[in-house]
Amino acid sequence: MAVDTARRAYRRLLERSRELAQLRGIMAALRWDEQLNLPRAAAPHRARELAYLARLLHQKATGKRMGAILSELAGVDFPPDSAEAANLRLLARQYERLAKIPPSLMSRLAHAATLGQSVWAAARRRADFALILPQLSRLVALRRKMAACLGWQDEPYDALLQNYDPEYTTRQVEAIFSVLKAELVPLLAALAGAPQRPDGELLRVDFPLERQQVFGRAVAVSLGFDFDRGRLDTSLHPFCEALNPGDCRMTTRYDSRWFPEGFYGIVHEVGHGLYEQGLPESAYGTPLGETVSYGMHEAQSLLWENLVGRSLAFWKHFFPRAQQVFPEALLHVSLEDFHFAVNEVRAQPIRVDADEITHNLHVLMRFEVERDLISGRMEAADVPSAWNEKSRQYLGIAPENDGEGCLQDIHWFEGLFGTFPSYALGSVYAAQIFAAAARALPELEEDFARGRFLPLRDWLCENIYRHGRRYDARQLVQRICGGEVDAGALVRYLKAKYLPLYGLA
Repeated sequence: MAVDTARRAYRRLLERSRELAQLRGIMAALRWDEQLNLPRAAAPHRARELAYLARLLHQKATGKRMGAILSELAGVDFPPDSAEAANLRLLARQYERLAKIPPSLMSRLAHAATLGQSVWAAARRRADFALILPQLSRLVALRRKMAACLGWQDEPYDALLQNYDPEYTTRQVEAIFSVLKAELVPLLAALAGAPQRPDGELLRVDFPLERQQVFGRAVAVSLGFDFDRGRLDTSLHPFCEALNPGDCRMTTRYDSRWFPEGFYGIVHEVGHGLYEQGLPESAYGTPLGETVSYGMHEAQSLLWENLVGRSLAFWKHFFPRAQQVFPEALLHVSLEDFHFAVNEVRAQPIRVDADEITHNLHVLMRFEVERDLISGRMEAADVPSAWNEKSRQYLGIAPENDGEGCLQDIHWFEGLFGTFPSYALGSVYAAQIFAAAARALPELEEDFARGRFLPLRDWLCENIYRHGRRYDARQLVQRICGGEVDAGALVRYLKAKYLPLYGLA
């Protein structure tokens, strides 16, 4: 094919890709509105709107026009390291996967997910699993159909996992979890009997909500989040939704007598937001303007939440300000006691409030449940009993009701099966990436203590954000860290931090 002809075909491909991105942005705006503002009676109508848009998006992504452009470009050899080669490779893969799924299935999934989210909110408030069971059963059945359409290597869960972390199979994820389970369950038991314990009650006093909001927003700005291109709101379940390069929307939820819930919800979502805001705007609407995977996305949020936001250096800077904002709660508390309290390791039922160690065990049990649901080894009605048993097995506790048990997360009730491994992958990536950043930026800890967080943000932008999807998650870890993905890196980090803190080293 002549060079000029190939260039014209490539431009048409990018035009189509950008059109699809705009449609996804419209759908994201409707989903954000659904979770924050939608009147209950409007849910069926929003479900039909999103179902229509999902079908339209799928038709455009897999239609004859897209297929013809990709066929025209199939024999073109762009330079291997070029943006053209990367975009073509990734868009062709996306087309091949999506083309296996009927548009009607995408429409039904979007419709069921919207109704599921609406019913879930009520079911969670009432701790009533029976209320959501019909919707969950329908979503499981639809996702099993999607897995059948996509095909898999070892078991149906592979197909859905690769929607979010395409580098992995179920067996590979299980290998990572086997390392974490073998190390973290006994580590949790050791810390439970440790001679030094934090005073968690320091964080269970009155922290006025308005002041939490002001303090959290100020911290978000210090970390580098641009509120001219984003916003922060309150929702039942924290999330971050990027509509386009100029519109990144985060949410958290607050508890006036539990400071970490709102604050670390903000820092976690800021990590997502910094990734979205760090993508090259010139590449918007193409794979090189998109995030790598769910696992790498979670790595950014967990890195900022835990390795930065729970560090002593971080609080050396922010604790005096926190004392000024919350004098009734913190004026007579020492920095060291506060730092120990925000790093309390304690088995509790709610995942988003969990510490660094038990959070990975929360993720493990969710992975095992959703894997068995998609494989058919479990049905939707079995979820509460399986959940409670795994909670006892891995955390040593059982939830008091389904509201603080299997209903606490929104994921399954929106049909998002395959996402939970991303949290554990993100924890592993974060430990390795932060260690590489610390080697590259030897004054990192001193920077945090002085309130200088932009050097880390800029380093992440240079090494991860600006590349978009040019490299997959494993390739990024290799480039940044000089080695393969290593679950042991997370274990070593956790032991090095928590054993001395709890007086066990």
